Amino acid sequence: MPDEPGNQTPNTPDVSETELRAEKVDQLRREARNEGVGGASSMRKEELVHAVAEARSGKGGSAGGDQDDSSRGAGPDGGRIRTGPDTSKSLKYSQEVTSTDEDPERPGRSLVTTHHDVIRKWAESRNGTPATVPGTEHGDHLGVLRIDFGDDDDRLRHVSWDEWFRTFDDRRLNFIYQEERSDGHTSTFFRLESPDREDA
Repeated sequence: MPDEPGNQTPNTPDVSETELRAEKVDQLRREARNEGVGGASSMRKEELVHAVAEARSGKGGSAGGDQDDSSRGAGPDGGRIRTGPDTSKSLKYSQEVTSTDEDPERPGRSLVTTHHDVIRKWAESRNGTPATVPGTEHGDHLGVLRIDFGDDDDRLRHVSWDEWFRTFDDRRLNFIYQEERSDGHTSTFFRLESPDREDA
């Protein structure tokens, strides 16, 4: 059936999905992220059209009110894995976690997420503090990201979660980690991976 002009979604008045369909996918993704729609990077065009239409009508995403602290919530990709030309093979063997309610399938399972709340909860439950390595900055941007577990590492500089997650999202990093080792003991293992270049 051909597209009809105007808005075909009754609960999104004054929003033209026909106009949205005329936009490029990159434009739609950008607007979806700006509106606080989670998981925009993995959505197809039609999904983006509906998500942006709902967000414009004030019903979608998490837009409005709760976004002052960017370290809270799912983040711009809804916790989903970011992929690219240098996506590592280890992601294929890792369990994707997109909610703080999800548990590992088994002890020692390799996990991966981009979900801000999942990362922050994991780090803070191990007394971890967001940090960066001084001297690795790129202009005004943070350098190499780390989490300090109190190992008296004076080579790290503590930063806010807002700064840490802003850099994490700007670089499109994935957070690969473990909840516990295969022997059942709590693990502090984590690794940051960029799907866009080999050196994260």
